[in-house]
Amino acid sequence: MTDLRPEFEQAAEDIQKLGERPDNDTLLKLYALYKQGSEGDVHGQQPGFFDFIGTAKYEAWAKLRGVDGEEARRRYIELVRELLG
Repeated sequence: MTDLRPEFEQAAEDIQKLGERPDNDTLLKLYALYKQGSEGDVHGQQPGFFDFIGTAKYEAWAKLRGVDGEEARRRYIELVRELLG
């Protein structure tokens, strides 16, 4: 299996050049896949109830618990390519 880290890091740079802001669900998916691909399973305490954005990010990342880092990187790259068209 090839190491997708260079493509993954390039995709992280490329997504910054996106002309139009994706919807919130897509942003959460990008965030979660990036975190899973770069740090592995979710860690740290879940944000407080009134931290809506932090909680949404934490929960999106937590849903990917157990997904292999290489698989998360592959999915992230595919999603970025799809968004960039």
